[in-house]
Amino acid sequence: MAAPDPGRWGECGSRQPGRLGARSGQEPGTVLGAVGIMELVYVCEWENWAKNTYCPSLPLACAWSCRNLIAFTTDLRNDDQDLTHMIHILDTEHPWEVHSVNSGHSEAITCLEWDQSGSRLLSADADGHIKCWSMADHLANSWESSVGSQVEGDSIVALSWLHNGVKLALHVEKSGASSFGEKFSRVKFSPSLTLFGGKPMEGWIAVTVSGLVTVSLLKPSGQVLTSTESLCRLRGRVALADIAFTGGGNIVVAAADGSSASPVKFYKVCVSVVSEKCRIDTEILPSLFMRCTTDPNRKDRFPAITHLKFLARDMSEQVLLCASSQTSSLVECWSLRKEGLPVNNIFQQISPVVGDKQPMILKWRILSATNDLDRVSAVALPKLPISLTNTDLKVASETQFYPGLGLVLAFQDGSVQMVHRLSLQTMAAFYSSTPRSLDEPTLKRPRTTGPAVHFKAMQLSWTSLALVGIDNHGKLSMLRISPSLGHPLEPKLALQHLLFLLEYCMVTGYDWWDILLHVQPGMVQSLVERLHEEYTRQKPALQQVLSTRILAMKASLCKLSPCTVARVCDYHTKLFLMAITSTLKSLLRPHFLNTPDKSPGDRLAEICAKITDVDIDKVMINLKTEEFVLDMNTLQALQQLLQWVGDFVLYLLVSLPNQGSPLRPGHSFLRDGTSLGTLRELMVVIRIWGLLKPSCLPVYTATSDTQDSMSLLFRLLTKLWICCRDEGPASEPDEGLVDECCLLPSQLLVPSLDWLPASDGLVSRLQPKQPLRLRFGRAPTLPSNTSTLQLDGLARAPGQPKIDHLRRLHLGAYPTEECKACTRCGCVTMLKSPNKATAVKQWEQRWIKNCLCGGLWRRVPLSCP
Repeated sequence: MAAPDPGRWGECGSRQPGRLGARSGQEPGTVLGAVGIMELVYVCEWENWAKNTYCPSLPLACAWSCRNLIAFTTDLRNDDQDLTHMIHILDTEHPWEVHSVNSGHSEAITCLEWDQSGSRLLSADADGHIKCWSMADHLANSWESSVGSQVEGDSIVALSWLHNGVKLALHVEKSGASSFGEKFSRVKFSPSLTLFGGKPMEGWIAVTVSGLVTVSLLKPSGQVLTSTESLCRLRGRVALADIAFTGGGNIVVAAADGSSASPVKFYKVCVSVVSEKCRIDTEILPSLFMRCTTDPNRKDRFPAITHLKFLARDMSEQVLLCASSQTSSLVECWSLRKEGLPVNNIFQQISPVVGDKQPMILKWRILSATNDLDRVSAVALPKLPISLTNTDLKVASETQFYPGLGLVLAFQDGSVQMVHRLSLQTMAAFYSSTPRSLDEPTLKRPRTTGPAVHFKAMQLSWTSLALVGIDNHGKLSMLRISPSLGHPLEPKLALQHLLFLLEYCMVTGYDWWDILLHVQPGMVQSLVERLHEEYTRQKPALQQVLSTRILAMKASLCKLSPCTVARVCDYHTKLFLMAITSTLKSLLRPHFLNTPDKSPGDRLAEICAKITDVDIDKVMINLKTEEFVLDMNTLQALQQLLQWVGDFVLYLLVSLPNQGSPLRPGHSFLRDGTSLGTLRELMVVIRIWGLLKPSCLPVYTATSDTQDSMSLLFRLLTKLWICCRDEGPASEPDEGLVDECCLLPSQLLVPSLDWLPASDGLVSRLQPKQPLRLRFGRAPTLPSNTSTLQLDGLARAPGQPKIDHLRRLHLGAYPTEECKACTRCGCVTMLKSPNKATAVKQWEQRWIKNCLCGGLWRRVPLSCP
């Protein structure tokens, strides 16, 4: 892919840390400091932009979810010049596959907000209508709106979901601790509204231009309970507003009428349900005037407040204000503090102040302010909840340049700067033109016509390692932000930064695509090993909860390096094996109700671990076979999964003589005693079920009619398991076992296992310092991943039959059934279940919402599943 045109988005750089200064007359494209602090990853634009079919909506709204889905707005103009207000939703790994929805809003969309799970989206317009969008059939490229609310004719200026009470703080100073509980602590935070039993109630809150606050609650029955109240008795115009939450369950609204000469007002909002009705109580909090309006030299220079933002949704004590003129802006950061109220000496003599009884008042104090800047066009705030306890406002030097401490300002001259969210010091900068040589003659510079390309809306990712911007030409740009933000870091410390954020995503369940943007091929091995070390230090209960997430994370990391790409198949196979094992064992039921505490699955694992006999029938005798009795239809419905287990065992044993080749999928299983023991347990279960329903057994093509294939495979598998079942170093398989495995292909036909297809995403194919230029709706020709093609079992001939990777059903070379694919691993499965058996439904429920790796589903065309 070619890089974007010159004159568009270009190189980047960083300033030395310092206060944002006045406009210095830098030429566009000037690079300050080291390159690589904020880099362009890709640009995506519309095919028909030249025909003015799409046009940037005004105002432009953009939102980034914790699942790395991006939503933004445009207007679609028809031949009659009528506008249709569109919402576009895309996955950052496949940005060209944008899903466009006719929002149905009659007026311009003013706000977009994702919920904390990243699966639902709110949209609000200038006519007071609010819609709640959710995935249809759990597909990331299929959305529908079934509920909403409205304040007729009153434009929505601020919108937010109610807080669910979950807040996890990151302690950067404890990033080297061994326990996740020390690194990430649960902050005591009350939900905005709770149901009976303390369960948080879902809903949203909005502020209108006429000074109304409206709250909509989603009842468990699906109904929407809405109430509207005035922010204060004397209503006035609200041009800008923002919403934040307090730890006590209250809501704080900041509002301004747009004039810097007017005060910025704050209100406390309490929501409750009384007699099945929503009740809203409001209270006025201390207000503030911007500092620039009290300075005689600047009193009239910045007449309008253009941006009003709380520094975080759950941080109502700090607010960012931007006042602007037609050409310049000024930014101020304010903090709400408790201060002692001075008491006159006369009153102190009458009633002396003792201890903490001194009167206290809340008062806004300015933390920092900038000098004159170019006009600010957009602001993006961090979502990473970094704990600032035990630190001053400047923050310790080792965390000063941590990405979660920076916010981003975009300017109309096309530049972008990241500044410290409290001190407003410059941390990194990005300029919108290709760098020009300093000795280039001025007369040769191209003349620019019209306004410069600049961001109208921006959003930081949930780890603050990536930034998305929608510019005034409607293009979407993705930038990566270095974890060090220009501060020189040793490679070991940089690796620690990425590891810390990966652990955060593992604990929270957030998608980690933006972290992968910064992982170099040489980092992969160290990151995987360090991640595994940190995981094994956790308590067994937490390890069990995170067992699938760490496998998915390791798989996505290993895709980024040719040296580790062979492990991707192994990690996904382990996910599949864990899911099958859990499903099959859950079907076992104790024969009597008054059985011991151990379940049949636990007893099966204990007996198989204790008895090392290579004869499968002798192991089976020690089990209570009545606990394995299942319905015949259930056993038949499970045949495809049981067949996969048998085929995989055969594949592993045939691979044993070639165990020295790390390019062969399945290599890591040959030394994994736990996985081999699990396969051995499943072989025993399958053997028992085969006595009840012989047609459910795996089918093998043998050269001898009298050969017991399952007994042969179990015997060889047990010998291999014995070599590596202990926690100590694994012993090498004896020559006799290797010789028997060499003979297997002459005894049994080895089926070709359909491994996961090579992912068609872009994160593993990005070229350093070479941004991609993409187009919405057109699949790009990405650089091929040659290391993947070299792997055994991954190359697929044209016209080869395709397979449902989760049901293990053959779909044919040209499938006729609708399919869906994982946005991360590329796993493909049918959209609708062909089997109605209860056991199959139980299996399918494991991945109905997400793939086994945690990725979202997207519908794929029939022609290319």
